[in-house]
Amino acid sequence: MSTETVNTGTTALPLSPGDWALDPFHSSVGFVIRHLGISKVRGRFNDFTAALRVGETLADVEVTATVEIASIDTGNADRDAHVKREDMLDVARRPRMTFRSTAITGSGEDWTMAGDLTIGDVTRPITFAVEFDGVREFPGTGSRHAGFEATGELSRKEFGLAFGAGMLGDTVKIQLDMQFVEPSS
Repeated sequence: MSTETVNTGTTALPLSPGDWALDPFHSSVGFVIRHLGISKVRGRFNDFTAALRVGETLADVEVTATVEIASIDTGNADRDAHVKREDMLDVARRPRMTFRSTAITGSGEDWTMAGDLTIGDVTRPITFAVEFDGVREFPGTGSRHAGFEATGELSRKEFGLAFGAGMLGDTVKIQLDMQFVEPSS
């Protein structure tokens, strides 16, 4: 197992170069949106992939992700079916959202990841505040896992998702918990 670090210019990130695989059993993609301006509806997407490619320098680090929109889960099957319809998320026309990082900056535990988020045929920039939770060895296998928490916000209107005005807030808060497994040597 490599203990190399990526040089970020002023700090070192303890991640060995290579393609880190998502640990889907210890990762989640969640969201929060206001309902009627008085409460919050929380949900998640159950079908997603993500990849972390660590290069020799921080400029060479890339994060990509794909979320299947039809996998939305708000804890209410009737609401989920309604939200997937043509007059709302329209999963037939917008089956997935994708993300590709464009810049990562920071040090220690606090980082910022900028990138492009695409929902259907609309792409907009988005920025995530990222907390690096460290790298730990998984006791069962000895593999090293890196943990990250990321939060960001998007405007539904900017992605052509203006349905439910007055009922649903425009701002959607995104909450990511991701674990990646170090590439084998």
